[in-house]
Amino acid sequence: MFANRATQNIRLEQQHTVARAVSATGVALHSGVRVRLTLQPAPVDHGVVFRRIDLSPAVDVPARAELVKDTRLATTLVKDDAKVQTVEHFLAACVGCGLDNVLVEIDNIEVPIMDGSSAPFVFLIEEAGLVAQSAPRKTIEVLKPVRVEAGDKYAELLPSDTFSVDFTIDFAHPAIPDEHCRVTMELGPQAFLEHISRARTFGFSFEADMLRAIGLAQGGSMENAVVLDEYKVLNREGLRFADELARHKVLDAVGDLFLLGHRVQAKYHAFKSGHDLNNKLCRALLADRDAWRWKQT
Repeated sequence: MFANRATQNIRLEQQHTVARAVSATGVALHSGVRVRLTLQPAPVDHGVVFRRIDLSPAVDVPARAELVKDTRLATTLVKDDAKVQTVEHFLAACVGCGLDNVLVEIDNIEVPIMDGSSAPFVFLIEEAGLVAQSAPRKTIEVLKPVRVEAGDKYAELLPSDTFSVDFTIDFAHPAIPDEHCRVTMELGPQAFLEHISRARTFGFSFEADMLRAIGLAQGGSMENAVVLDEYKVLNREGLRFADELARHKVLDAVGDLFLLGHRVQAKYHAFKSGHDLNNKLCRALLADRDAWRWKQT
């Protein structure tokens, strides 16, 4: 599978960028527009930066937690008047593939949804290839617990020797039994690529009209999401994993946490968390300088 090719020959202690420019085109989940996305090589310490090339002049929007302005069913970055929606699936692919520095050119408001998972972006990064750069990769090592809550929902980062996840969803739906609501694993690059990257976003058919009325899910379909009615999964092919919905929430969290600007060494523990709590967790960590330190890998 693609996971092996994506991680081979990667020197984990070094920063990486793409070896050449590659492009893909797809539909945006929420705006419904067609979008062309191009990955361009970027220098050391550049990070992930989205460039809205449809604007004049073009506007660069760095993938940083402090620029998140909207978390309704996606993570949206805003800089000045430039918006970039639904960045989390691409960012998760960057983490899994070991991509640190890249300029992402897009010609519309939103990153294309592709099949609803990170797998197409993994494939795109593979097609570009990765090259090691002459600078070490830095990791954020969590030193003490940091937690955010909203009602019964919570997300926290706990000190750990590795990056691991313990995530539980709770939808009280007949197609989502309790035994498929929790994902717990150590999540290195290979584990992400093999077990998480193919998990698709999901939604409920009975919410579709409401979402479209508020300008969301305009491009949503069973081609790019798992869709459920009150009783079952509607997609003809079914689920890719029995716990695909929980795995996708882990995928979202991996992408959201990369908005810290660097990978994190911690245990991510969450119950019913989503983009809003994930972003608040990032901001809480960055605000407490005693809670973390730089670690050179």
